[in-house]
Amino acid sequence: MAQPKQSTNKGIGATVKQFVVDNFLFGKDPEGFYDDDSFLERGIIDSTGVLELIGFIERTYSIRINDDEMLPENLDSLNRVVKFVNKKMNSGA
Repeated sequence: MAQPKQSTNKGIGATVKQFVVDNFLFGKDPEGFYDDDSFLERGIIDSTGVLELIGFIERTYSIRINDDEMLPENLDSLNRVVKFVNKKMNSGA
């Protein structure tokens, strides 16, 4: 079984934030955008964008996100994504 890619919280956060900025904010990092901000409430990512984010996370970190894991608790802020990805990588999922 392949070992999960090792990454620090900061590395995951920076990688995911760059993806969000590049793909949803067209390269402009919004002022006052914090790691705990809800992507949906801030209008940064819509429901279709969440699917793009999921695909990016799965490809980048070699993990599978199950349907029952596609929840705001796991994917609706930078900090939530980092926590979720770490949990998935550490479980070998």
